Amino acid sequence: MSNFPAQSGADHELAPIRQPRFATWLAQPMLRNRSVYLKVALAAAMINLFGLVVSLFTMTVYDRVIPNMALSSLTALSIGIAIVLIFDFALRVLRAYFVDIAGADIDREIGGNVFDRLMRIRLDMKRGSTGALAGMMRELETLRDFFASASMTALVDVPFILVTLVFIAVIGGWLVMVPLLVVPLIIGAGYLTQPALDRLSARSMNEGLLKQSVLVESIGSLEMVKSSGAGALLRRRWLRAIDDHADSSLRARLVSTIAVTVASSGNSIAYVGVVIVGVFMIADQTLTTGGLIACSILSGRAVQPLATIAQLLSRLSATRTAYNQINGLMAMPPEGPLSGALSPAKLNGAIEFRNVEFKYPGAAEKSLNGISFAVKPGEKVALLGRVGSGKSTILRLLLGLYQPEEGVVLIDGTDVRQFDPVALRSQIGVAIQDPVLLSGSVRENILLDRAGQGDEEMLRCSELSGSHQFMGQITNGYDLRLADRGEGLSGGQRQSITIARALVGKPPIMLFDEPTSSMDAQTENALIERLQVELAGRTMLLVSHRNALLRLVDRIIIVEAGRIAHDGPRDQVLAALQRPRAAA
Repeated sequence: MSNFPAQSGADHELAPIRQPRFATWLAQPMLRNRSVYLKVALAAAMINLFGLVVSLFTMTVYDRVIPNMALSSLTALSIGIAIVLIFDFALRVLRAYFVDIAGADIDREIGGNVFDRLMRIRLDMKRGSTGALAGMMRELETLRDFFASASMTALVDVPFILVTLVFIAVIGGWLVMVPLLVVPLIIGAGYLTQPALDRLSARSMNEGLLKQSVLVESIGSLEMVKSSGAGALLRRRWLRAIDDHADSSLRARLVSTIAVTVASSGNSIAYVGVVIVGVFMIADQTLTTGGLIACSILSGRAVQPLATIAQLLSRLSATRTAYNQINGLMAMPPEGPLSGALSPAKLNGAIEFRNVEFKYPGAAEKSLNGISFAVKPGEKVALLGRVGSGKSTILRLLLGLYQPEEGVVLIDGTDVRQFDPVALRSQIGVAIQDPVLLSGSVRENILLDRAGQGDEEMLRCSELSGSHQFMGQITNGYDLRLADRGEGLSGGQRQSITIARALVGKPPIMLFDEPTSSMDAQTENALIERLQVELAGRTMLLVSHRNALLRLVDRIIIVEAGRIAHDGPRDQVLAALQRPRAAA
């Protein structure tokens, strides 16, 4: 039995993720930045007060300075208003700076949390294509723009609408009724357009994700698309997705424009209305010319925040849709236990399947049906069988990528569902048939930024896998930058790098799934000879249709239709398989 340290999986690349409560993944980063938002609110409050000072300056000049030609008073007022404008400029710059600081911090924390959850997503609960998931992650920008943009400061301006209206009432009396009547008109337009915007935003996002899915699929399979002539099919899908997305986006923008235009027109109506009514009040000698000018300025300031709020409301629907999409991802249960996950210090390598049954999501039949077998520490076992018999599924369950519907998968006598998935997989070396390399250097692809592993280990594993034979002759060597999925390298070269990656750190358990399918016989034989020495004392499960690799194992399990048909020593099982052929 393995020894388990007291700490959890926090020392690994991805920190353990707990099941999120409603909106905590969004609310907590914002609350942690509340001190910054308080500074933004204070700056916005001062800016609004300075706006009132400007209107009072204008009224004083028209009512006191001009009639009396009091130029000395004008000088004093000018100096005072200049100081106010300088502070107003400085506060506006600081407000934008503080908002950007909070936005960057929130963006980093939320983006990190959502990416961690994406990396921990249970594959049996994954919905949508790769492109759709990538598009959903892009919606983080929508959330950031809404919650961490300068437009959010408009919320601080809303209470000052009342303050501004009070100032208008003090200066112009009943003149305040003009902007007061425009306010509900703007609010009503924004409120009435929300249901349509919600519906259109959801439709636009879904169609945008479909467009993203077609694009990612086309780019990721570009070689196949060119060689098989699938360009026409994908082009038709792409154009149809563009048309559908453009239609829904056009409708959403049209409805949004109505609310924003009403707000903009309301600003003009309030200004013109104040001027018209103000003329009659001047005629009745209940208002001065300076008072009219001050009230006209203040009416614009009273209605202007509502125009910004109307823009926010038009973006609110898209933000709400983006939030619902991302919150759905965050609400999914992650891999591994929600608490108390075990982090093995060192695995011994004992493996056991007990009556395991499994069916892939959406599949009609089970991939595994009552599978039971045990592998001792250090034992090397080959899993043989026809295509679709369930061999690769056994490896996926062992890695904890999927959970069995019935039965239990054990490593060192412990259910794999009790392990922290990252800690477990850090002690299992995996090389699959279709190797996937990341963009970046060959060094990064082999070491994967794993702690404690450097160039010495990379070279050792490259020598073992045969990668050094071709990497050592390249000018850039292990700093060679690879394109997506390692394009530009042959299939055998990609498999060789994948095997080197699996060997790094000498993991006690090795899983190979057709690791040499793209290699020539000479390269494969040389690799087998090196692996026979390297894998001594380590547990290995091998899936392969190539007889040469069977030299690495001492036991064979035959899998047929999700069940174990044969299980025994290598030579004995191979002899049993050859007898029916000889009889035939």
